[in-house]
Amino acid sequence: MKKNVQNLSSGNTGHKPVIREIYDCLLDLHGHQGWWPLTELHETGGINPTKTGSVKGYHPADYTYPQTRNQQFEIICGALLTQNTSWIQVEKALLNLKQLNAFSPEVVIALGLETLKEAVKPAGYYNQKAIRLKILASWFLELKDRVPTREELLFLKGIGPETADSILLYAFKRPFFVVDAYTRRIVTNLGLVDEKADYDEIKALFEESILHDMKLYQEYHAMLVEHAKKYYQKKGSYAKCPLLNIVQD
Repeated sequence: MKKNVQNLSSGNTGHKPVIREIYDCLLDLHGHQGWWPLTELHETGGINPTKTGSVKGYHPADYTYPQTRNQQFEIICGALLTQNTSWIQVEKALLNLKQLNAFSPEVVIALGLETLKEAVKPAGYYNQKAIRLKILASWFLELKDRVPTREELLFLKGIGPETADSILLYAFKRPFFVVDAYTRRIVTNLGLVDEKADYDEIKALFEESILHDMKLYQEYHAMLVEHAKKYYQKKGSYAKCPLLNIVQD
């Protein structure tokens, strides 16, 4: 089996060795994902390693992104816009924002609300998302070069645990594991958590079982999403998940 570039076993024995085995299996099945996709990379060599989600913009095994403040703000915008919709729709909204030069918080603040609503319309819930983007833009300007705490992100209107962790992990490159609906489906199907497990319980399952490493967290979350798109779109296909071979051994 292909080995990860990181040593998952060193420095942290963890409570669930199976979590580390799942990571290695996912890497073998799907390879490096190159999240978070960026619109700037559409024209400068970004690829799509899996043919799902974004058309282009991924950067497999390159963890240097975001490299600019505008890229950082784009990721923050994407984390908000992806709530309750697919990434394909979010990408349309992001490309609209790019045409308006709106990956600068100053531009988002200056834009008329109706113009901003029209730009983010493909991502759905555009009335509230446009307002919340303006809130995020003002917050990001005041933030300057400081890394935010999770608590202050959760204090912002429209930012829940998943969005906050996505912003910290992908925009600020801090090791906060992201739990989304796909992750929940997988770990529930594998019997690793109860169906009623809350966000923090699933988050702890991962954070207590692998090294606190930004690269690992980015890759793990992205591979779980890709895996779920193949095996967890329909309830009837859950039994075909190859990860079941690990937990049943």
